[in-house]
Amino acid sequence: MSFAPAPILETERLILRIPQSGDFDAWAAFAADEETMRHIGGAQARSVAWRGICSVTGAWAIRGFSMLSVIEKATGRWIGRMGPWQPEGWPGTEVGWALCRDTWGKGYATEGAIACVDYAVNVLGWTEVIHTIEPDNHASRGVARKLGSTILRQATMPAPYEDMVCDVWGQTREQWLARRTLD
Repeated sequence: MSFAPAPILETERLILRIPQSGDFDAWAAFAADEETMRHIGGAQARSVAWRGICSVTGAWAIRGFSMLSVIEKATGRWIGRMGPWQPEGWPGTEVGWALCRDTWGKGYATEGAIACVDYAVNVLGWTEVIHTIEPDNHASRGVARKLGSTILRQATMPAPYEDMVCDVWGQTREQWLARRTLD
């Protein structure tokens, strides 16, 4: 199996790149924040955050794709993670996003997710892109709508989140490409 090289995606305000060791302190602070992590499994101890960043980074070697670190161009600061994601047992080929709380409401999630969906469709060749979102996560539901996604189904998440049921938002490759030609 051959993989595309890990990308560096750039938008007007963001750089999205594979996580690096220097990202870990910011990643761990992000993962420890209760409000930030409320809809993505809950706050994590630093040791659990370490396993998380290693899982995301290691998925590049195993799957050939994974979440990317989100860097704010204006400051050079690590502000979150987003990108293509499909751990074992996941309900589909996901482009997900999670950003530091102080960046919420700036349009970064939508801006970065557009670049990530483009990458998933155009480089990875995905035929469907989903977003797993807890029903009460109104901010992420809004981002999914801005991307043109709709609720497709519900899914129970794999262990260790088997008690979590999410709405699976998404769209087909054809729907995405048709929408992008209108932009």
